[in-house]
Amino acid sequence: MSSIYLSNRFFLALGMLAGMFALSFSLTFLFPVAVGISFILLGFLVAEIYFVFRQKNPLDGKRSLPNILSLSDPNTVTLTMHNNTNQSFRLQVIDELPAELEVRDFSFDTEIHGQENIQHRYRVHPFSRGKYQFGHLNCFISTLLHFVQRRVQIAQPQTVPVYPSIIQMKELELKTLASIAIAPGIKKLRRIGHSYEFEQIKTYQRGDDIRSINWKASSKRNELMINQYEDERSQQIYCIIDKSRVMRMPFAGLTLMDYAINTSLALSNIILKKHDKPGLITFSDKLGSLIPAAQHNRQLQKILNALYSEKAREGEANYDLLHYATRKLINGRSMILLFTNFESKFALERVLPTLRKVNKNHLLVVVLFVNTEIEDFAQKTPKTTEDLYRQTTAEKFLYEKKRMTHRLRQYGIQTIMTRPEDLSINSINKYLELKSKGMI
Repeated sequence: MSSIYLSNRFFLALGMLAGMFALSFSLTFLFPVAVGISFILLGFLVAEIYFVFRQKNPLDGKRSLPNILSLSDPNTVTLTMHNNTNQSFRLQVIDELPAELEVRDFSFDTEIHGQENIQHRYRVHPFSRGKYQFGHLNCFISTLLHFVQRRVQIAQPQTVPVYPSIIQMKELELKTLASIAIAPGIKKLRRIGHSYEFEQIKTYQRGDDIRSINWKASSKRNELMINQYEDERSQQIYCIIDKSRVMRMPFAGLTLMDYAINTSLALSNIILKKHDKPGLITFSDKLGSLIPAAQHNRQLQKILNALYSEKAREGEANYDLLHYATRKLINGRSMILLFTNFESKFALERVLPTLRKVNKNHLLVVVLFVNTEIEDFAQKTPKTTEDLYRQTTAEKFLYEKKRMTHRLRQYGIQTIMTRPEDLSINSINKYLELKSKGMI
């Protein structure tokens, strides 16, 4: 029978019995003891085979998965098992996880009593987008001395897609749009200027901007009244993602491109909530996805589907193509968040003229990444002369990164220099900051 397995405990007992037979050559009184134990073990073996195989379907169960898994987040998987018999079993459960998770030894042991239902939950952390294939759920049941195990498969293979982080998107939405902005990381920004649409006249409250007092209405009501404004709406905000090889660098399991993809989804959701129009463009040596900025109900779903299918490319980014896309495919002045990375000042200087052209027609925000591994290494205490030399090189590299941001700002190009894990928070803060200043 292909579903019967002899456990390690059985082979341990068999080895001890063989040792007794070997000793019986010199200690003859052990021979009848060894023979007796052999018959007892044989009896237990036959009894166990009977008890674990007498029911056709001793176990039922299922694996419950979310409809979609969220990239880089903990996703809960629930296993449910039901004992159809009246006897107790010891279970060794092995779930066949997708190869992309790189987990080869997932298993756990438990006990299940007669007619009992049990549940077990565990979490998976996918670090790449795509379809994940879960295999069979294998339960190895045993009883008595646990010499024999019977394999019972209680869940069939399942396929589930891994999308950009929807969990992160919802968390950042709650933090950003909370009426009391006390969430860590999200800045509560003061409005600057009056590039806003008039909304209503209301009673002055302590803390309101005194420059907005409506003196005519105040004299009529005999109390201070203030003009209330709302942010200008329906501004176009484009997330443009560089898919070239510079975005394939991994940090904490995710590539820079995947960090940018998660952020683009979260930011697009905030843009819609703020009544602006999100759009998406991806490029490398050729154009990828193009979703024109819009504000309808299906816009976020279109962006999500496009981000799900994006793949990094081997070639260099063509910034002339980027300039063409922003000039011909984007109607009207827009805010552009360009997610890219430059590892040397020479690489920046080569494309700086093109970035200046883009910034002339739009409000360009260039997002650069801090190399956290080099940053952490530079902060360590050197122990040898070689370590000191390497740390000096690392500090020089970090200093050059800072000079890149200064270089971009010299030409009026907005910049974000961020650690990869802080990208979403910093990008949302930049969008809110520029919106509060009336720059978009």
